[in-house]
Amino acid sequence: MFKYTLDNKRYHTLNYHLINKFGEKVYKAVIDAGFTCPNIDGRCGRGGCAYCSDGSGEFTHGSKLSVTEQLQKERERIAGKHENPKLIAYFQAHTNTYAPVEVLRKKYNEAFSFPDVVGMSIATRADCIDGKIADLLAEFSEKTYLTIELGLQTVHDKTACEFNRGYNYETFLEAYKLLRRRNIRICVHIINGLQGETKEDMLETARAVGELCPDAVKIHLLHIVRGTRYAALYEKGEITPMSKADYIETVCAQLEYLPAQTVIERITGDGGKDTLIAPLWSLDKISVLGGIDKEMNQRNTYQGARYC
Repeated sequence: MFKYTLDNKRYHTLNYHLINKFGEKVYKAVIDAGFTCPNIDGRCGRGGCAYCSDGSGEFTHGSKLSVTEQLQKERERIAGKHENPKLIAYFQAHTNTYAPVEVLRKKYNEAFSFPDVVGMSIATRADCIDGKIADLLAEFSEKTYLTIELGLQTVHDKTACEFNRGYNYETFLEAYKLLRRRNIRICVHIINGLQGETKEDMLETARAVGELCPDAVKIHLLHIVRGTRYAALYEKGEITPMSKADYIETVCAQLEYLPAQTVIERITGDGGKDTLIAPLWSLDKISVLGGIDKEMNQRNTYQGARYC
């Protein structure tokens, strides 16, 4: 049986990790803290990444509410599943280190001070991490369970240029090192199905990320969402979403290249039913998860099988 599991999974789930750390199930409470992105406001680009819709914050309650008010709403939502839940305050929307240090400290402190918050996750970009920001994050890492969610998506700069990421792989590595030197927990995001990428390209991203040995990884499926540039390309027939079978096969292979101790915080994605154009099969998340489990069992493989 795979070492890091409670339910015969062959990969290291976030549920397993959090239960072992906190002794019970812990829930992420999403926040839109009102930040923007250098790829939107013109510092490095306009319009955001080609796949991005509203800065990934469509499931939040919106920045018109304070951090405290949003956490209150999230606690009420989660309480329907679990009485008196422990929360991880998840700064999800846009780039959550893209502001002056004192502004960031105020927002983070507001979340840190909220009752039942036992940790924080902060989603950001590699080009918005410098020494001062990293020092601030280190302060919070010392007093709470902090994760920095660092968007990489792909190690291939050609692909990143095409979807308008706004920085190269070397910039990502520099930010990663700044955080790692301060012993800050890092979760790396990758996306399968980006325009022009082959299965081998996606596996190369997994291999490169595995060599970094991050604390956690999120594996996403590319969603074609209304209002994005990828949606326009899809309508022109210039981009084809992955099939369910190809996605499952690719993810299982990627897991083999990731070290067993790396937590897989996400293994598919959540597309909004009202905004998702394709692939519609991704809405059946249980089927995707079950397909990954079945494929790994049939292969008799597990996370880290090819990691060395």
